[in-house]
Amino acid sequence: MLHKRPSPGLTLIFLLILSSLILVFCNEVLAQDDRWNISLETGAVWQDRNEVQIPGDTGTRFLLDELAGKGPFVFYRLEMLFNAAPRHQIRLLIAPFRYTESGVLEKDVFFVDQTFTASQNTEATYKFNSYRATYRYLFHRGSQWRWWAGATVKIRDAEIGLRQSTVFARDSNVGVVPLINLYGNFQFADKWSFIFDLDGLVGPQGRALDLGLKIIYDITGHWYVGAGYRTLEGGADNDEVFNFAWFNYAIVTVGNKF
Repeated sequence: MLHKRPSPGLTLIFLLILSSLILVFCNEVLAQDDRWNISLETGAVWQDRNEVQIPGDTGTRFLLDELAGKGPFVFYRLEMLFNAAPRHQIRLLIAPFRYTESGVLEKDVFFVDQTFTASQNTEATYKFNSYRATYRYLFHRGSQWRWWAGATVKIRDAEIGLRQSTVFARDSNVGVVPLINLYGNFQFADKWSFIFDLDGLVGPQGRALDLGLKIIYDITGHWYVGAGYRTLEGGADNDEVFNFAWFNYAIVTVGNKF
């Protein structure tokens, strides 16, 4: 297979610089209100599975991860938390993700309304932007563990496209997905904590799972850094589209508690 991608290292450095500027700006704007928490998460992501069939009833099923490559790809997620009351929290999340890679199909593929020929260089585009709003309630506050539970409304902006020379087809979809949110914070040392962060739901025609596990170090009482692992898995199975994907992330995060 042929693969082309920009340097993940340069993109990651750019995102880290951008995140620092954003957080410094937010610190100036919101410094008088200690109910806000803004963080930037970035790092590398690999796709372990990305199986596609569009239309879901008459299209050809193929592996987008074999065509486009496993990665790594650079990602970022920007999160804002607002502590509305002692036990009530609102979260806003922006999580865009997109790549365009080239490879060779192993078989002829009927995709959307076009046929793509095997053994020819094929450009694949995958987009999965996620915008979420969450309300959660602090239901347990112990000496070390704190647990929140709530609900998330996710707007999914997705697109899959294939191109061979003058042959091009794509499928785009924007939809609203409800999810259950569970969030835990374990304070295991003076400045150290473990974060459990889950959005997920399983339905008759699909599922969505976004699980983050992080270790956080409190630098100043306001600024913190962290690292960890995230996995995102899910998809849909109906007559219009079959697509199930599984991504694994190595993450770093920086944030400011105002």
